[in-house]
This record gives sequence, C-alpha cells and structure tokens, in this order.
Amino acid sequence: MTYGVGISPIDVQTSEERQVDLYGGVDPPTLPATVNRNTPLGQLRLNWTEKQLPERERTKHVHRLHPYLGKYIPQLVEVFLRKYVSPGDTVLDPFCGSGTTLVQANELEVNSVGCDISAFNVMLCKVKTANYDVPTLQREASDIIQKTSVLTGQSASSGQCGLFDEAAPPAANATDNEYLNMWFAPRALEELLTFRSLIPNYRYSDFLKIVLSRSARSARLTTHFDLDFPKEPTTAPYHCYKHGRVCVPTETAFKFISRYCLDGVRRVAQFSRLRTAATVSCLHGDSRELDIPPVDAVVTSPPYVGLIDYHEQHRYAYELLGLADNRTSEIGAAANGQSRSAKRAYCSGMVEVLRQATSAIRPGGFLVVVAADRHGLYPNIIGELGLCERGTLQRHVNRRTGRRSEEFYESIFVYSKP
Repeated sequence: MTYGVGISPIDVQTSEERQVDLYGGVDPPTLPATVNRNTPLGQLRLNWTEKQLPERERTKHVHRLHPYLGKYIPQLVEVFLRKYVSPGDTVLDPFCGSGTTLVQANELEVNSVGCDISAFNVMLCKVKTANYDVPTLQREASDIIQKTSVLTGQSASSGQCGLFDEAAPPAANATDNEYLNMWFAPRALEELLTFRSLIPNYRYSDFLKIVLSRSARSARLTTHFDLDFPKEPTTAPYHCYKHGRVCVPTETAFKFISRYCLDGVRRVAQFSRLRTAATVSCLHGDSRELDIPPVDAVVTSPPYVGLIDYHEQHRYAYELLGLADNRTSEIGAAANGQSRSAKRAYCSGMVEVLRQATSAIRPGGFLVVVAADRHGLYPNIIGELGLCERGTLQRHVNRRTGRRSEEFYESIFVYSKP
C-alpha cells in the first residue's frame, strides 16, 4: 500500500469548495460564533493572529486546567461543530486528548463521545467536563490547601476545623519511586506526596489529582523554559531564556499546589456557567477496538507521526498517580521515529481508527480531521474509507509558545459519509 509520503500539504486541495492558499491575507478571519450550516466551507478564514485571538481566549476556562502539548484550539473546533452538527446531535473524537472537542461540544449543546488510550487524558477529560457543585469544590480546595500547609510545616495552625480530621498517613512524604526521587527536590516531593495522601478524603478527588499533576509539572527539577520534555534534572543555577536572568531549580511545590487549586476552581466555576445538559462520555481504550455508539460527526486532531510521546509528556502524573501506562499502543509515538516503516505503521493504525470511527457516523454525517500533515499522508489514509471529499483547508498557525517559533501549518480535511 502506498501512502504518498512526498506530498506537500499545500498541494492537496482537490476539493469542490476550494480555499485560497493561506487566504492571501485578503479577507478578515472568521468569527466562530457567526458560522452555521450555510456558511460555505471555502469562505472560512482560520488564520487568526494573536491580536484577533489572544491567548486568554484560546485557553479560556477549563481549557487550561492542565498544560497539554499538541492540542488544537477551541475556536477551531467551534467552527466545525457549528457548521456540521446541531444541538442534540452527537460528535465523536477518537483521539480526545485533553478534551477540547468534548468541552466545546457541551457548550454548544452537542452530545459527545471521546476515546483515548491514555489513562491520564481520560481522567483530564472527565474532570474538565464533570458537573460540579462549585461551592463544595471551593470548600474542598481550601481545606486541602490548609491541611497540606499544616502537615508540611507551612502553617502553625492546627487545621482541625476542616472537612475531616485525619492526619496524613504515616510515611506519606516518603517514596522509593526512582523517577520521583530523581526529578523533585526533597521538600517539593514531601509536599506533593502529602497532598496526594489527603486526596482520597474528598468528593472531587479526580479534580485534586489533576491539581497534583499540574503542580508536579511545575515543581520538577528542570529549567523554567523546558517544561514539555526535559531530558535530565537541573540541580544548579542556570541562565533562564524565559526570564532573561539566572534562575535556580524549584525546591518547593506548595506554592504551585495552592495556586493551581484556586485557579482550577475558578476555571471550573467559569465553565459551569456555560455548561449545558448535553451528555459527555469518555472511553478509555484503543480506538481501533472500542465499541462506539452512532454519531452524527467526527471532529478530531490525531497524533503527529514521530513527534510526541503522549504518555511520556505526563510521566510525572503516571508516577504519582499509579496510572496504567499504555504507551506501546500509541500511534505515531516519537520513540518510533519518522522512518518509512514508522510512517507505514502510523498510516495503518490511522486507517483502522478512522474506519472504526466513520463506521459509527450516520449517513450524511461529516468527518473533520485537523492534522499537521507535513508528510502528506492523510489524503491516502482517508481515501481508504470510501467517503466523499468536501474540501481541504490550509491553516497557518502563527502563534507558537515557548522557544518553538518555526513556521507551522495545519491541514483540515473535510469529508462526508454517503
């Protein structure tokens, strides 16, 4: 089977509704709220600049509950949900990742089903989309901050006026986990483990696990500018590209625990005001094998080939929370590289996933795939599915974070089911 490895994504616009390459900068960008089923695909302008779509909008409410590398922005999802589904319909994301599709679908009163091989991703999706009693969540967050403070010597108060009276279990602040002992300063690890020991006492324990994970990510012994994939611990002062000065490795975690507890509650409260009664289901497993209910559309951003190891990205969470590690089932993992054989395996896996997903789409429903298809694989991958091509849009992603500032493009493939 041949997969068109040499095709450039800018050359794959063989559609009935053609888009001007990179929009030529002629027309203003599309406002997501203005899109409906009658909006021509070829008139969508999705090259938002930083001024037109600032970071605070791209990371609104629960979308920044936890950092996640490689996700697409909610406004892009909103555009295609508004165009291809209606309130009460159901959308599927077979690579739901951090839950962007599921969150946006709920905002628009669209039911959603998500699937992911990563236990951490599934937990994150469920925490983002859960229905909370916000005052209770606020009390629990304040209480666990207080108790962690007392038990780690941050505060002299007794902490006996909280929601429960148990002290931290013996040896809560010790572990023989090699990864944790290598990547965290002793005091930071003590604070993280103390917080972890208290989590089972609370109703919203999964929310607190996400707070723990986010705190651990920031508290690792790494440079401030390399939080995504640090290769080895940093234990000495270093010149920080992010802050433009000499910085020292982080030695404590409590400041992050406190900050992210409160920030997380605030974000959940913001989303709770937008949350609808639309259902959200998140399935943990291999999308090639899961039984998927009937849906009206699939909107997804699959993993890149040979670029990101999604389990390794959140290794600290797997180690702290004891989550099942299914990295050997990842499609396109960075560890597999970008050789011809790796690309063939990636294509084969993607065909299986998308065939399973599209088999669940009702006749007349749509498939939207957002991919940085720099190897030109997707025209042949999707060509295996027997769908009707509706159009391929090119999107210039002109906002890059951290030190990643290279040019970056996404292809958006739109197909319908006969």
